[in-house]
Amino acid sequence: MTLPATDEPGRTAPDDRSVLVLRLAGPLQSWGAQGAFNVRDTRPEPTKSGVTGLLAAALGLPRGAPLDELTALRMGVRADVPGTLLRDYHVVSDFRGTPLPQAGVSAKGTQRSTAPAKYTHVTSRYYLQDALFVVALEGRPELLHRLVAAVRAPRFFLALGRRSCPPTQPIVLGIESGRLESVLRDLPWQASDRAKSNYAYKLGRRRGLDGPFRPATVPCSVTLEHADGDDVLQDVPLSFDPHDRAFVGRRVRQEWLRIPTGFSHPDATTEIEAGEDIHDPFELLGR
Repeated sequence: MTLPATDEPGRTAPDDRSVLVLRLAGPLQSWGAQGAFNVRDTRPEPTKSGVTGLLAAALGLPRGAPLDELTALRMGVRADVPGTLLRDYHVVSDFRGTPLPQAGVSAKGTQRSTAPAKYTHVTSRYYLQDALFVVALEGRPELLHRLVAAVRAPRFFLALGRRSCPPTQPIVLGIESGRLESVLRDLPWQASDRAKSNYAYKLGRRRGLDGPFRPATVPCSVTLEHADGDDVLQDVPLSFDPHDRAFVGRRVRQEWLRIPTGFSHPDATTEIEAGEDIHDPFELLGR
């Protein structure tokens, strides 16, 4: 699938850009975009706010530090392993028997008391479990090299959206030359060897084989930051200051790319040759 070239205004000049590639994986991830109060949701993939927060933590930036340098990076996300949704049920109370305050605050920034008094709150938090994403950031090489050094020796704890979600290693896959789209298209599938083997055996069963069937490519969804994108995500942070948090939107485009599986001796060039469709809605039903 060919993607159009992009030269977004305000971005780095075409001849002076590289792409930093990150691998975001862990037992749990949570990329909240709209959740508040007692329900904390997660988007199905990393947000720009979450990735910016991870990089800011690596650099050791304080909460109120300017983020323009980081938010100017053009971001693309590839869902190599989408993971599954997990709901975590919480019950919160004060062990001293004191009524709990409201989640909202007054004009003075203090929490109001509940009326009538409530002693227990029920909260739901959502996570992605066993997911793996490739995040590509396009920008100035000098900045990208500085970010690589920071992520490998972070000043603050790194997290995948929430502090309770530590990442597994390696996070940095390297700095590549070229465009964001081509880097995401050419980088091999980052799923584990076991996941790749299970996938090959699944294709083999569908074809009535006794063993695995290994295609050379696999379809993978990507979300690309693009000035002509047909969707808008409100996840670009202006500040992480808890008293002055604000976000603005960005346009994105969602596509499907065929990426290399990494099998050393593939049985077919593509999944289409293997008799598989790119999109199978019944897959969601566990067929």
